[in-house]
Amino acid sequence: MNGLNPQQQAAVTHLGSPLLVLAGAGSGKTRVITQKIAWMIRKGVHSADQIAAITFTNKAAREMRERATQLLTKEEAKGLTVSTFHTLGLNIIKREAKRLGYKTNFSILDAQDSEAILKELAHKEDVEEADNLRWIISRWKNDFISVEQAALLANTTDEKLAAILYEKYQRQIKAYNAVDFDDLIVLPVQLFEQHPDALQHWQHKLRYLLVDEYQDTNACQYRLIRLLAGIRGALTAVGDDDQSIYAWRGARPENIAQLQTDYPMLKVIKLEQNYRSTSRILQSANKLIGNNPHLFEKNLWSTLGEGDPIRIMPARTPEHEAEKVIGEILKARFRDRADFKDFAILYRGNHQSRLFEKVLRENNIPYKISGGTSFFSRAEVKDILGYLRLIANPDDDAAFLRIINTPKREIGTSTLEKLGEYAHERHASLFTAAQELGFAQRISAKAQQRVETFGFWLHEIIRTAENADPTQIVKQVINDTCYEDWLKNTCNTPKQAESRMKNVWEIVEWIRKLHDDGA
Repeated sequence: MNGLNPQQQAAVTHLGSPLLVLAGAGSGKTRVITQKIAWMIRKGVHSADQIAAITFTNKAAREMRERATQLLTKEEAKGLTVSTFHTLGLNIIKREAKRLGYKTNFSILDAQDSEAILKELAHKEDVEEADNLRWIISRWKNDFISVEQAALLANTTDEKLAAILYEKYQRQIKAYNAVDFDDLIVLPVQLFEQHPDALQHWQHKLRYLLVDEYQDTNACQYRLIRLLAGIRGALTAVGDDDQSIYAWRGARPENIAQLQTDYPMLKVIKLEQNYRSTSRILQSANKLIGNNPHLFEKNLWSTLGEGDPIRIMPARTPEHEAEKVIGEILKARFRDRADFKDFAILYRGNHQSRLFEKVLRENNIPYKISGGTSFFSRAEVKDILGYLRLIANPDDDAAFLRIINTPKREIGTSTLEKLGEYAHERHASLFTAAQELGFAQRISAKAQQRVETFGFWLHEIIRTAENADPTQIVKQVINDTCYEDWLKNTCNTPKQAESRMKNVWEIVEWIRKLHDDGA
């Protein structure tokens, strides 16, 4: 534990009661978590497979895992859980799928999949705009409000519509043997509250929890941690109510205060020394933060010197702002011989990047955008890859659900719900069940014809794929489905359709290159 300050050392070695580490920005909280993991394992308090460190993003989880394993031997780190809340929830559901009423090969719907299902259900209720209703349903799930409770709590017109869709949506995705992102937390909480023996098993398995960014937990996540920690309260929560920025998506900074109520023996340790910023920045931050309502008082300080004065530059327009910012970068570049990699431009929303990118390009300044939409997360890319996944494996239910109505084949939600129920009864994949006579007898002749047409096409292209170049197959998918025409008809502008189709052709080129390289 060399290099830790006294407060950090106290946080690392504290055991015997729940611990809240109030970690100001840049105060070394990740170091405290990883050192505590290593200390507990080395002292024989817990083995690695009994410890779970939980955070919010995959990136944070990767960094935490890397730093923890650097402190341990391979044998010492064996079985250590370092994951996001959602990955932990997914692992629990995988192990307990049967008890929760799912087949083990359940699918996980992404935001686009969920949106498509809700839009279809909303259309049946003569509702044109479903986006707001989707957020209401998600908020209910984050607050651990069931379908039945939502129906009773709904007051506004939107909430009443959302309650109707919530019930239909949950029934539909359950029939698909699918869960959405919010269910990855909701289902484990339901499991533990309804099956005490399952809770006991997981409490025995995960004997110590370390939770990062506690101020960003929602009601459902708090409930999950509370259940797993149990009456022992073998828990270290690390957070800072002054850094809570996710209330809009259900985060409850008051969960930090709730810890004191739920755990009267809670120990609180404050990390106030900042290792990242100069004193002038911290003094300004403290002054601004001082205006916030506080659960706990903190005063950040630093030994990194006074630092340069903070400047505020007014600008007439967004364009003028971008020009002034890039002008300052160029000035520092020539005056101080600074490298471009020494600068960062922060903005509030992704839509603001365009103006800065334009001026950066005009001045031949290399740059990298951080946090934009991943290429492989784009809807059109996932559509094409969904087709290829289903061709490679017709039992891939997630791929089947992704593409069955993309582009539209007029196979309705009620048909798909019946298919999901039938597949569940038969313990078969959706595609296999769709070909069976028993399913055909449950749907209308028109619906059966549409499902049959799709099935015939898929069988044909699977046969073709056995001996064909993969590039030829993906091009056939694009042509057979009239994907480009569908984009033109559904995109807001021709330019958007062109941009999305460009991404599709990039996938074709990527597949060609993989094939040529022998992949």
